Amino acid sequence: MSVRGILTVLTVIALAGANGVARAQSPASKGAKAARDSAGKGSVPQPAATSDTKSDTKSDTRSAQAGGAEPALIGQFGIWGAYTAAPNGKKICFALAKPSSSKTNPPNRPRDPAYAFVSTRPAEKVVNEVSVMIGYTLKPGSESTLEVGGATYAMYTQGDGLWIKNAAEEERMVEALRKSPEAVVKGVSAKGTATIDTFSLKGLAQALDRLAQDCRR
Repeated sequence: MSVRGILTVLTVIALAGANGVARAQSPASKGAKAARDSAGKGSVPQPAATSDTKSDTKSDTRSAQAGGAEPALIGQFGIWGAYTAAPNGKKICFALAKPSSSKTNPPNRPRDPAYAFVSTRPAEKVVNEVSVMIGYTLKPGSESTLEVGGATYAMYTQGDGLWIKNAAEEERMVEALRKSPEAVVKGVSAKGTATIDTFSLKGLAQALDRLAQDCRR
């Protein structure tokens, strides 16, 4: 994936926090802050507006961008890319992948690309924080899920971003992500479109191991 593509992903994830994530000390708000800090300067292409995407993305993106180093790919493991960045001198490491398959109901509804995102930020003592950019504005008040390893995890939703609802379960979820062949993310858009995104997890464990080496203090 190109640097521009990564910056777009980070910026759009940041918008979920910028548009009202209220859990001030939660993984959701910390993830949004890191994404804003990672977004970098320069031109970031905007996601195309669709019936299930935000109409104000263009204006919000400008405020979400902050100064910092552009992400650098340090390894590709299956579909998972391992990246590092150092906005304002604070290292951020993250693994990123697109779904291996996506379905909508009704079928073929337009949406922006979805991405799964696992980040580590040593300066904040955050390790392997999981988030998903779902590619559309989620239905307000809806609860999305991430299914992996035979368990279903409730995901907090805001804008087009997802974070685990119970932070105490995140470590267990990450271990399941490392060991399982795939994960399934389900959500409902603001217009009622149901989505099922399946992410192959082949290579994720190796990507996280690579990042753990690179993200030491």
